[in-house]
Amino acid sequence: MCHFETAMAVITELFSKDCVFALATASDNKPSVRMIDVYYEDGAFYMVTYANSAKVKELEGNEKVALCSQSYRFDGVARNIGHPSRPENSAVREKLIRVFAPWYFKHNDEGDGDMCYVKIEPQHGFIYKDGTGYRVDFCNSTAEAFPFTFDIVL
Repeated sequence: MCHFETAMAVITELFSKDCVFALATASDNKPSVRMIDVYYEDGAFYMVTYANSAKVKELEGNEKVALCSQSYRFDGVARNIGHPSRPENSAVREKLIRVFAPWYFKHNDEGDGDMCYVKIEPQHGFIYKDGTGYRVDFCNSTAEAFPFTFDIVL
């Protein structure tokens, strides 16, 4: 297995569940960061939010975003893929309801037309597992592997 395939398997293992990340957006050259829940599948992270939120308005003006959790980090592009009831969102809706089950309906109103899903497609990233770090280039489907020890005290 090549480094990219290994890195993708690690990303799937680590993030194919409810994960908390800091999401950075920018508007008028002013950065903004907030904590979000995301789920990873098939090359993209997904989050549940509202179209009138600051983060969605910011990414609609500038699709470039960054994600960070512990020492994991990604940069990429984000877009509002619309309301959960859109037919093209039915498969991801089923997964997000399952993954975010403890809070999905408690914190989201699917009757609100402004509820939406955001898809974040990473372009570059850094992950690690079992003493190996991976710098991932999603655009070119490549990754570099190297020894890495997470030694930041949390």
